[in-house]
Amino acid sequence: MNVVKNALLKKGWLQFDRSRRNDVGICYLINETDQNVCLCLGELTTSFGDSAKVKKKMGKTYRNPPIVEAVCEFRLAPNAKWDITSPGMIYEQVRNEFRIKEQSVFQQSVVTSGPTGAPPILSKVESVRFLSDDKLRLIQVAPRILAINCLRPYPSWEGFKPMIENAFDVLTDVTQADFFQRIGLMYVNRIEIPSPSATIKLDEYFEYRLFLGQNLPKNVASFMVGSIFPFENGRDLCRVELITAMPEKPKHAACILTLDYFLAKPKAFSAPEVRDWVENAHQNIETTFEGCITDSLRRIFEEV
Repeated sequence: MNVVKNALLKKGWLQFDRSRRNDVGICYLINETDQNVCLCLGELTTSFGDSAKVKKKMGKTYRNPPIVEAVCEFRLAPNAKWDITSPGMIYEQVRNEFRIKEQSVFQQSVVTSGPTGAPPILSKVESVRFLSDDKLRLIQVAPRILAINCLRPYPSWEGFKPMIENAFDVLTDVTQADFFQRIGLMYVNRIEIPSPSATIKLDEYFEYRLFLGQNLPKNVASFMVGSIFPFENGRDLCRVELITAMPEKPKHAACILTLDYFLAKPKAFSAPEVRDWVENAHQNIETTFEGCITDSLRRIFEEV
């Protein structure tokens, strides 16, 4: 499979999905010029022709996506193998793509799923960061935690997913981890809307928005709306937060829409099932994001 895959990649094909089934490698490639799709299955290569079904799987895509950061985080169980040499062992396997090393502080959040709906608890942990040469991609490593970040411009899920899988493979190779305390996939969206008055007509652009009763003023200087939605029979949770922000463009209003999807039940499945969880998490995030916005915002993002 690698011979065929590498030959197609050199010709400009893009990989948009990769997985394993019954210990057989599966890789999908797409030719953006003529929209042909190719499946590499073990040593077998099959062409699917037109990519209409693939586009449906990939979900909506936008010419001006609002994503400013995407993060996938893996937290090992408290008793998982880890020592002071672990970050160095991880770096040795990723140094070709992430050559820059920096010390940093890793912000860790814990969301409780109780009836009180308490906000996330934040704590700071010393960590090390491995960055790409352009500093738009990075891996953060703290004790029993690995996170991979992708900054704007977001390369699409087809570009981000292989980064996640590669980082996961390195983590499990170094730690021999079988189960995870927490897995999270988070997207931060900065949304800027033309507005001479720097205010947002929420009902025009958002299905997920602040509700104001009849006896309240209609002009809002700032707002914060947050919810936690259960998925997969409560195994997963998704924190959705919409807050006002300072606009970067003149005569615009801005807000930040964050979708933080995570495994709420520790050790719910083993390492071989993580790839399927990540793919499903992304699909649920896409569905939730689309449920938060209206066609007016889609026109701003320019769906393609």
